[in-house]
Amino acid sequence: MIEPSTDTNRSRCDVCGTHFTVRFRYQILEGGKRTVCSRTCQRELLAAKAQCSVCNTRFELEFPYQVVVAGGKRTYFCSKACRGEAGAASVASAKGASTARSASPATRRIAVFNHKGGTGKTTTSINLAAGLAEAGKRVLLIDADGQGNVGASLGIRGERTLYHVLVQGASVEDAAVPVRSNLDVLTSNEMLAAAELYLAQRPGRHRVLRDRLANATSAYDVVVLDCAPALSLLNQNALVFADGVLIPVGCDYLSLIGVKQVLKTLKDVRTLLRHEPKILGVLPTFYDVRNRISRDAVATLEKGFGERCLAPIRVNTKLREAPSARQTIFEYAPESHGAADYRRVVETVLHRAAPLRASA
Repeated sequence: MIEPSTDTNRSRCDVCGTHFTVRFRYQILEGGKRTVCSRTCQRELLAAKAQCSVCNTRFELEFPYQVVVAGGKRTYFCSKACRGEAGAASVASAKGASTARSASPATRRIAVFNHKGGTGKTTTSINLAAGLAEAGKRVLLIDADGQGNVGASLGIRGERTLYHVLVQGASVEDAAVPVRSNLDVLTSNEMLAAAELYLAQRPGRHRVLRDRLANATSAYDVVVLDCAPALSLLNQNALVFADGVLIPVGCDYLSLIGVKQVLKTLKDVRTLLRHEPKILGVLPTFYDVRNRISRDAVATLEKGFGERCLAPIRVNTKLREAPSARQTIFEYAPESHGAADYRRVVETVLHRAAPLRASA
């Protein structure tokens, strides 16, 4: 259920024209572009729009795989058989596109990582991925946290998740959910806890994620991983897979202490696992210029990290409200301070991601 809030949740039904307050997840369709006041209107809207592009059957949308977004155009499939038939027909063009991409830089893999919770990792992951997609990059956002907050924030639930890719060998193409133009999401849920047990029993257990995803994500320009706030084997896998790390840090004393643990983990990855992801930046979050602790925190990070300390993300109500509307900050409040701050982060990452493999 979506929490009722201010007038920003007042919407107009795209079927009957009734003005209503958004209260339930089903009332928001197509990433926030369509709203309906009731289940009856929802069925009518879906029935009116959903026609299989292969067999022309009209059907009611039920699963993420039934809609594919490419180049801003939506294609519908009534079954996996029809989607597979359409995919087989496009193999030749896909191979041609792959050949054309071979001359472009390799896929950039960015882990948004901090052991401490409540530092804005999921908010940063979603808006970084959305901003990169908006800039024309083909982006895959991976939720590597079993809480599944990425899917909840965007109003999606994948039929297959990161668990199925890691444990059952499902393909990224089948599991990823297209949610925006240039943006796909690989969701997670509580089943990811069982993946930890699976990883623990595997040889080369810290490299399983890289082995599963390295070739499967080559169609993307950037892969963004939203890591869990934990010292876990899955996080080790994420860091070994990533070639760059973005570290959100809350502007408070305990978060500053937590940065030391992050640096120690990265050092262990370098010395024990023989992989060295570059620190793209340390991102101060929940910055309130009125509070001395916020100013002191940013000053401390700037002193310790120099130019790797990014401009802070200011405290912004719109950033808190956007997930309730199942939207990114760029869709929910494009003129807000939160949108401006994250656009700056996107620009910095685009600038620094090119030489990711250079020595830190």
